[in-house]
Amino acid sequence: MYGGAVSKIAPPARRGRLKRLTAASAALLAVTGYLAVQHLSDSGAPRCVVHAAPGAGGPSYELSTEMAANAATVAAVGTARGLPERAVTIALATALQESALRNIEYGDRDSLGLFQQRPSKGWGTPEQILDPVYSAGKFYEQLAEVPGYSRLPLTVAAQRVQRSGFPQAYAKHEPDASLLAAALTGRTGGSLNCTTGAGPAGAGDPERVRAELVRDFGPGVLPKVAQGPGSGGVPGAREITVPVPSSFAAESGARSGAVSGGAARRGWELAHWAVARAAGLGIGEVAYGNRVWSAERSDEGWRGAAGGGPGGEGSERTDGDVRLLIAR
Repeated sequence: MYGGAVSKIAPPARRGRLKRLTAASAALLAVTGYLAVQHLSDSGAPRCVVHAAPGAGGPSYELSTEMAANAATVAAVGTARGLPERAVTIALATALQESALRNIEYGDRDSLGLFQQRPSKGWGTPEQILDPVYSAGKFYEQLAEVPGYSRLPLTVAAQRVQRSGFPQAYAKHEPDASLLAAALTGRTGGSLNCTTGAGPAGAGDPERVRAELVRDFGPGVLPKVAQGPGSGGVPGAREITVPVPSSFAAESGARSGAVSGGAARRGWELAHWAVARAAGLGIGEVAYGNRVWSAERSDEGWRGAAGGGPGGEGSERTDGDVRLLIAR
């Protein structure tokens, strides 16, 4: 992205060179992202897939666990601000175009991070911009200033924030961003699965998981950490219970699309966040309602849990909570 107008008009020849260089950079980024996804598909490496609805039918989008983790943070920051699903879709499409949803430390001129924001244009310091929570927050802050952004074509709304040299480039990412936003805002429960490759997730720290939940969703998420023996087939694990109040609504009121079943939507939002972040945080198992995802059986996706949660048969059902098992 350009991030704003330059102070002097470059000569025509120079402008042409700049456009060609920027176009080449964008093309290289697109090819790199495509090859990365192809490598994931062919190698059996950890990956994530989001479907239009639970199960394997209908449209789907495949992405790396790194991309999914960043997408989960972008979505959480948006819903924590009480923004509608459309805002999350616009943000995800923008990040897909700008960085292929990777928190990169390079870009056109001084552009950095998921949204290729520029320190020289007032977006923040390099350290701030490379913090996905900060960069997503700055994007939403600017998007909220665009009158009627939720009714605008996606590429128009994104361009009002980004001021890119290629304003139409965001449109091609709308289908994939829409699938991701529907899953990560909880509207399509059980539609996101991440496979972890061979074996369970690596060791995790419950306090770090708690801190990441609070950073992404805000202090209102208030997860509880319980220490105890392993359960659910994850030796030495500890459990985090994230309450989902039955009367849940976003701080600014009910979110767009959450006209009914608000608690269930919140539950799936948290559950999908945990699956998307599982590889990096050492989350071995996620349960919500009567569905469970586990790192050891991640190739099966979300499956029914006899006991309704971690621990399997005979464990206490807590349909209103999202329960995470963290491996030691």
